[in-house]
Amino acid sequence: MPRAEGTFDIDSWEPQTYDEREGATLSRVRITKTFRGGLEGASTTDILTAVAQVETSAAYCGFERFTGALHGREGTFVLHHTATSAGDEQTLHWTVLPDSGTGELRGITGGGGIVNDGGAHSYHLDYELG
Repeated sequence: MPRAEGTFDIDSWEPQTYDEREGATLSRVRITKTFRGGLEGASTTDILTAVAQVETSAAYCGFERFTGALHGREGTFVLHHTATSAGDEQTLHWTVLPDSGTGELRGITGGGGIVNDGGAHSYHLDYELG
C-alpha cells in the first residue's frame, strides 16, 4: 500500500464555544491548512472539540476536505478525523470517506494519522487508488 508522508501548517484556527459548563467545554472549530510532502495542497476542516477540566484531556471528531495533489495526482477527497488526548498520550486517526475522491483521486481509500510534536505537525496517509 503506498504511503504519503509530510508536514502541514495550520493557517487559521477559528473556535466557537457552544457549551461551557463544569466538566468540559464543547466547541466547533474551522481550520485551514497547507500541506507539503506526499500531499501538496490545502484543506478546510470542521471539528467538534471537547476539552475537559484538565486541559490535557480532550477529544475531537470532524471532517476535512483536501484539495491538491497526492503524489502528483490532482483532485479532492474528504478525511474523517477522530482524536483523543489524556496527559502526554495522544491518538489521532483519519480515514478517507469512501467515494469522496474526485479527479485523478477518484476511488481513493485508506487512512493514517497526524502527529503534533510541540506545534510541528506531520502526517501519514496509507492509501489505494481504485
